[in-house]
Amino acid sequence: MIRTLATLGAVLWAAQAGAVTCEKLTHEDKRYTVCEVDAASEDLRLFLNDENGDLLGHFSSVNEALEPGGKRLAFAMNAGMYHDDRSPVGHYVEEGEEVMRVIPNPGPGNFGLLPNGVFCIRDGRADVFETLDFVDQAPDCRFATQSGPMLVIDGELHPRFLPDSTSLYVRNGVGTSADGSRAVFAISEDYVTFHEFGSLFRDVLETPNALFFDGNISRMYDRASNRSDVGFSLGPIVGVVEETPGN
Repeated sequence: MIRTLATLGAVLWAAQAGAVTCEKLTHEDKRYTVCEVDAASEDLRLFLNDENGDLLGHFSSVNEALEPGGKRLAFAMNAGMYHDDRSPVGHYVEEGEEVMRVIPNPGPGNFGLLPNGVFCIRDGRADVFETLDFVDQAPDCRFATQSGPMLVIDGELHPRFLPDSTSLYVRNGVGTSADGSRAVFAISEDYVTFHEFGSLFRDVLETPNALFFDGNISRMYDRASNRSDVGFSLGPIVGVVEETPGN
């Protein structure tokens, strides 16, 4: 019953969404906050450094950088893994400029648990690509961030996910629709396994491809609900930008 209601909720959000709509849901006794963005019409961006090259790192800093232009964040979350200096671990593109190349080979940690993937924002759409597919297709991304592992690949869970895993963390990620019009972001409010988190995107949010952003450090900003998770500095941040009222 929970799954049925949650799926119905996802349909309703799509019909009612403005810049971004965030809702809480429960799936298999685990709580999540899910935010849906109309990628075809909204101003979806990635943020790393300010115009002086200094790390932004916090949702408040992104808002401060946007303020002179009469804009502000409607929604944001951390968007990919980073080194100690907050530079991206994998591929990163901002305003069409490549900051970090694609890393196609396996490696340590969750990022290197292949297949991993790339979240690509283009004019009028957003897509999650498996990394090797991304390399083959070479889409022209205005913004892109690579992370891993993939949560859902062409409708199937990552082959390494175990239903009985004991690895539990707060996790966040993104899934996209096949036509690129929906970008659905989720953060768990409980500790969840990869299998549980991937199942949310596959079975409830119905996104054929979904990408893990990070765990343990996961944070979200939602202006409508006055939520702004705080903590140490982040690396890449994804956000929906809106006009400040009066501008």
